[in-house]
Amino acid sequence: MKRSDFHFELPDELIARYPLAEREASRLLRLDGTDGAVSHHSFRELPDLLEPGDLLVFNDTRVIPARVYGQKASGGKVEMLVERVLDPDRALVHLKVSRTPSPGGEITLEGGHRVVVEEHTPEGLFRVHFPDADVMTVLEAVGHMPLPPYIDRPDEMTDEERYQTVFGEKPGAVAAPTAGLHFTDAIMDELAARGIERTFVTLHVGAGTFQPVRSEDIREHHMHQEWLSVEQEAVDAVTRTRQRGGRVVAVGTTAVRALESASQEGGLAPFAGETRIFIYPGYRFRSVDAMVTNFHLPESTLIMLVSAFAGRDSVLDAYQAAIDERYRFFSYGDAMLVFPHPEAVAPEVSA
Repeated sequence: MKRSDFHFELPDELIARYPLAEREASRLLRLDGTDGAVSHHSFRELPDLLEPGDLLVFNDTRVIPARVYGQKASGGKVEMLVERVLDPDRALVHLKVSRTPSPGGEITLEGGHRVVVEEHTPEGLFRVHFPDADVMTVLEAVGHMPLPPYIDRPDEMTDEERYQTVFGEKPGAVAAPTAGLHFTDAIMDELAARGIERTFVTLHVGAGTFQPVRSEDIREHHMHQEWLSVEQEAVDAVTRTRQRGGRVVAVGTTAVRALESASQEGGLAPFAGETRIFIYPGYRFRSVDAMVTNFHLPESTLIMLVSAFAGRDSVLDAYQAAIDERYRFFSYGDAMLVFPHPEAVAPEVSA
């Protein structure tokens, strides 16, 4: 399958560069992967579109202020994006510089905080040391919210709250699990009142989520690595849901990747560690019966994942319907509620 099979043309004005005034004011497109049927809703209608006994699986990661600015000893400007905190005083980072620094090179960040480059990794990242203060202390002092590249504006004070989910509590992500941005405490309460349960997994979203697929043959794409945890409590919640005939509804592609990564040995089991799972058409889902997701970039791994779930043609037709109806796209944009094509579900799940 080719990268260009997942292309679509998006008018620039449909890219949501700011969030709406109210989280739950977003629109919601419902897509049935069985026949490609589409219907249009408000996100506030989500409780009506689910059923008592369903289970929502949320990603409870929290975005850290991972983007910092500074300069090299030569005076050259540096933009640093922390990909992962390795230990209290070391991190893996992306560096945007005019010239690649050598090991031992020093960067001075805003506020006078020093960073020493230790090595350039094969993945194109840099391992760096924070000799004066621990990484999170520095980020909390001078870091900026790491808005994605298509939100082509500086971060603002409002982003500190709106680029977080209301339930995010485990710091470590450098990109938001954006399907969760639409949920409010009021909607969570209404879902619970209707008998729709919830559980949480953790996947610390990396900057690689925006990495383009460069190979035309998508099977040659090397997926970025992310850390996740699926605990026994989540496994038990999924098991109970299946036993009572309910549906497991993953909130976001990150929750999908967490559940499916923890299901690679067959049934869902507790798991903590790294994943490079790449889901594209032909994949059979073991742990997910529906998903809430935002609209994704053309030719991205995320639109490939949704296409694996509901069928490429149905997804691209739904995207065109969203464009025609002037939906808002990407991280601060509108959402979809997606149900699978029957062939996307693993036989042991659908049986």
